[in-house]
Amino acid sequence: MGLVKCSALTDYWRGGELYGLPFPRQVMTCTRFLRICRALRLSSPAADAANEQKRGTAAFDPLCKIKPLYLEMRDACIRNYHPNQEIAIEEQIVASKAHIGPKQYMKNKPIRWGFKLFVLADCRSRFTWDFFVYQGKFQGNSGRGLCYDSVMELIDTRLLGTGYKLFVGHFYTSPTLFRDLFQRGIWACGTIHTNIVGFPKTKNSLDAKSPRGSLRWIRRDSLLFIQWRDARDVFMCSTIHTAHADDTVQRRVKGDDGHWLLKDVSVPPAVKEYRLCVGGVSNSQTGPYKVPHQTQKWYKMFFYQFMDIAIVNAFLLHKDIAKSKGQTPLHQKAFREKLAEELAAAAVGSPSTARRAPPPSPPPPPSGAHHRPVHIKGHSTTGRLKCRHCHGKTPVKCSSCDVPLCFLPGRDCYNEWHVAKGL
Repeated sequence: MGLVKCSALTDYWRGGELYGLPFPRQVMTCTRFLRICRALRLSSPAADAANEQKRGTAAFDPLCKIKPLYLEMRDACIRNYHPNQEIAIEEQIVASKAHIGPKQYMKNKPIRWGFKLFVLADCRSRFTWDFFVYQGKFQGNSGRGLCYDSVMELIDTRLLGTGYKLFVGHFYTSPTLFRDLFQRGIWACGTIHTNIVGFPKTKNSLDAKSPRGSLRWIRRDSLLFIQWRDARDVFMCSTIHTAHADDTVQRRVKGDDGHWLLKDVSVPPAVKEYRLCVGGVSNSQTGPYKVPHQTQKWYKMFFYQFMDIAIVNAFLLHKDIAKSKGQTPLHQKAFREKLAEELAAAAVGSPSTARRAPPPSPPPPPSGAHHRPVHIKGHSTTGRLKCRHCHGKTPVKCSSCDVPLCFLPGRDCYNEWHVAKGL
């Protein structure tokens, strides 16, 4: 469903010339799929009932309904990959308007209502290595705020190790955080607000007449603070970079004659590397293949989000393995197509679903047989069977093939099936 988009779930099982998708019908019927969606749970009813008894106390877990899959997903991401040196922390939003505690309202975000995930990802491959769900308050006891505690929660040097370059946005950046990370063997770089505690106050800043590419910097022990003039001023803090380098970027600049022209302007190493490593880490790989489900149950939205993370991470692992063997990896679309085919084959071929597989086609009728639509008689009280072509209910069958088929103005499965069989 991430590859083929339909406006409604039932459209995947519709017949006719506009739809008629054979793949979903080979896996399961529409009725069974909708029943699975309605019955989908990520935790046991007993655990949910026990947790509900604790509501209003400190022992109540607002994430109880997703906790088993949530913990398993985090463990699988960490266990199957080790990130490269450049890593980044960003946010993901799981859209939902459910009336429960962990939901957040984010005024300036494209998705205003939803659940916030803090994500640690590899900057090169975009692999999601670890994440956690923000519950409205953080349980950390550092006393230094959400920004500090969320980064320290994801930067676990016992699992991750040291020697990494961390890139973050201005929401997380603070001199205190960067100094503590530096002491742990983690370098850091990020944009920063000038009104934050610890930002140096100086009169040697850029004025309004400073040209594009102008630079001011100051170093305080391990921290480098930068002000760089682009279309607007960019303020950076870094424990990785030097202030100057020979790097340049092209920008449109108005000349003395009033005409715009391309000009090479110098760019600090911190700005250049930050723009390469940060931006779309969370969702750049999902793109147009996001699972298109809408539900009012908040825990089901997490299920679909975890599915997207799992598929993207599996694709990135496939690329790394293929490159290590000197092979050409599949594109993401081809990978998802292959994944859907293999999962469908495993589902249809398993013993638990074998009885639901479509029955084999009947042998061809003897030569000279007449294929006529006749009404089904004597079958239960309604005289209706499941259509062999679209799996809908029909009161008509072929007199020679003894196969139930729809024979309606808008759903002529009778003739479509016979044409496909060459009869």
